[in-house]
Amino acid sequence: MIYIFTLIFLFALAFLYLKIADRFNIVDKPNERSSHTKVTIRGAGIIFYVASIIYFFNNDFEYPWFFLGLTLLTYISFLDDIRGVHPTARLTVHFASVLLMVYEFGVFNYPWYYLILAFVFTIGVINAYNFMDGINGMTAFCTLIMGGLLLYVNTKINYIEQDFLIYTLLGVVVFGFFNFRKKAVCFAGDVGPAVLSFMLLFALGKLILKTGDFTYVLFLGVYGIEIGWSVARRVYQGYHIFEPHRTFLLHMLSNEVGHSSLSVSTVYGLVQLALGASVIYIVQFDASVQWSFAITTLSGLSAFYLIVKQYIFNNYYIKGEEKYAIRHRRILRLKARRNTARKLVSEVKLVQEAKIIEMPKKEMREDLLHTGI
Repeated sequence: MIYIFTLIFLFALAFLYLKIADRFNIVDKPNERSSHTKVTIRGAGIIFYVASIIYFFNNDFEYPWFFLGLTLLTYISFLDDIRGVHPTARLTVHFASVLLMVYEFGVFNYPWYYLILAFVFTIGVINAYNFMDGINGMTAFCTLIMGGLLLYVNTKINYIEQDFLIYTLLGVVVFGFFNFRKKAVCFAGDVGPAVLSFMLLFALGKLILKTGDFTYVLFLGVYGIEIGWSVARRVYQGYHIFEPHRTFLLHMLSNEVGHSSLSVSTVYGLVQLALGASVIYIVQFDASVQWSFAITTLSGLSAFYLIVKQYIFNNYYIKGEEKYAIRHRRILRLKARRNTARKLVSEVKLVQEAKIIEMPKKEMREDLLHTGI
């Protein structure tokens, strides 16, 4: 019964936030790299933090250091939604939040580079969630899948309080009601992806520490492949990896190819569900089997991802990415070669054609000798 009352309360709070955000112009205005075409309310992801507060008070203030880190992260992210913050300030708070989460894990006796890896991984996942938020339903549906996988594993292993995951998913359900539709009423903003990814990473970290199986990281495999290869491409081209762009496959499938955002979100979620179910099955085997599974699966998904993405680059116009699109560069190179060829032809001095004399068929050899030919 407490879950039903919580769900009703979160819905009421979400409706109230929509009114407040509309009144104070907390909106996301579309630009050339946006996947939406109309002004949409942003920052609705604050509902995830409210859900965490309810859990925190209902469960005797459990995980206090984690909750403090989550609060700092929520504050700086929501402030960024309202008026923007300096990247240095945002990065500093992110680092402090990661430190508090690691302290909650109680793993400060691990080597120092574990902390660096935790920081890099957490920042990467937060930004991955942030990039996905522009596609209707992507954040809600994929999080329900990942949260559901974690919830199922928790019924078998009991690595975290069950209510922690349930309250998180209640917030996602409320947000999904407004976002998982053809024309989204709101987006999660910067605060939503930050809070949600931080909470899921905490649960995932507790699971890995409990079992020692890093294969569970593949619960984030679909996001990981999308972000990893997109960042690699940006780095190869020499562009800033945090600069907004429309070259994620999910964006191109929705914007350039023409598939609906909900269809793209559903496919991504189902692929993640299949991958997660496979992970749950494979962890019962030894480490060599798990490593073989991880390498084979990631290689196969990466190959498929790159082939599809290359096809779109070669055959579709990527709005706002003219300088980066492979097809566009090929066209420019072809035009340059043609112009060079024309210039070379105009500079060549043509030799006058030789005159050809047709020989009469019945002319005798003696006559030819007399004519001197």
